[in-house]
Amino acid sequence: MTSGSFIVFEGGDGAGKSTQVALLREALERAGREVTVTRQPGGTPLGQQIRDLVLHGDHVAPRAEALLFAADKAHHVETLVRPALQRGEVVISDRYTDSSVAYQGAGRELGAQEVHDLNMWAVEDLVPDLTVVVDISAEEGRRRRGAVHDRLESEEDAFHEAIRQHFLAMARGNPGRYLVVDGTLPPEQIHAEVMRRLEKLGVVEP
Repeated sequence: MTSGSFIVFEGGDGAGKSTQVALLREALERAGREVTVTRQPGGTPLGQQIRDLVLHGDHVAPRAEALLFAADKAHHVETLVRPALQRGEVVISDRYTDSSVAYQGAGRELGAQEVHDLNMWAVEDLVPDLTVVVDISAEEGRRRRGAVHDRLESEEDAFHEAIRQHFLAMARGNPGRYLVVDGTLPPEQIHAEVMRRLEKLGVVEP
């Protein structure tokens, strides 16, 4: 293959995205693909600083939060994601622009369209080939997270349920680019669904 593929995992905190990222990386590498795994925020040194500031620091105003996350994505795409895609690699990211639209647009009530437009400008309209939404309820996410770890995870269930519903709404609006999977299923079963979709997209051989 001469061009790369961009695969993103989205969903609420505690959904199991990192497990699916690891399973997919292993499968693609076994299939002979070059793979870059990253995350947002935090996929670059600058992104890690932004992650620490926003998620583990003092209070950040909602609009500043949205702008900082957009800055992370702009830098991340230019310095890591696009170069890897241009080398023909598969880039797997734990979160991308849809998280900003859901968390800051819907959760923080800043306006989904406004946050979407900001992020598309930041990443120069780079969209994933496939976005996998690992869907769990806000209650299940809280149960899985246990102790609170960061500012966003500490929000009430209503905040996380609003985010969940926005992910699902985005997926319904563009079913060709999204795959919604039930996050309460066994990880191997979820992974099998992802692989079937990637076979249809030609990322891996059937």
